[in-house]
Amino acid sequence: MDIQKILLFLKDLKANNNREWFTVNKERYEVVRADFEEISKNLIFEIAKFDEDIRNVDVKECVFRIYRDIRFSHDKTPYKTHFGVFIASAGGRKSQRGGYYLHLDPDGCFIGLGVWCPPPPLLKALRQSVYDNIDELNEIRHSAGFSKYFDTFYEEDKLKTVPAGFPKDFPDAELLKLKHYLVEYKLSEDELKSPNFITDIASIAKSGYPLNKFLNYTVDEVI
Repeated sequence: MDIQKILLFLKDLKANNNREWFTVNKERYEVVRADFEEISKNLIFEIAKFDEDIRNVDVKECVFRIYRDIRFSHDKTPYKTHFGVFIASAGGRKSQRGGYYLHLDPDGCFIGLGVWCPPPPLLKALRQSVYDNIDELNEIRHSAGFSKYFDTFYEEDKLKTVPAGFPKDFPDAELLKLKHYLVEYKLSEDELKSPNFITDIASIAKSGYPLNKFLNYTVDEVI
């Protein structure tokens, strides 16, 4: 397992994002893809030690393809310039459940946890759960283990006002404006070079497990 070799390939791909270069470097891609799948497989094994829902997850369902869907995109570059894996039960990368995401990218690597882009009925239910169980959620996010790595929720697409049906004077109204219930932790160079990379990432994931457990209680009621 060599994170730096993976990142170097992705850096070269970003500078040569075309089918001709990729064809010439296909063997190199197969090597780093296998490395990333091995990392993902080992990470699944470690996460399953504290999250039993992950025990039967198939790595092939979790790793994202490098090929971009360019049919409806203005950006016609054919390949993604990162590797990503979403470790979650009930569908892996296609699952609506809260899970664990590892992102390797020359421009920045991170681990994410939670639910990304829930469909409207699920988003509404999650907001209701946050409102009804705010003390429990605050206990999770302000705990020492969680706040060591995660200090805020992902705020892309966030609403400007409190959604209809909720009081505007709710003390944690900002949480109700979210469209994703997701947190991220950016990985440092030292963390990426650590010989204990897998167990270190699993330890970070474990600190976020209570959030996934909180979210999945609602997800499982809706889907």
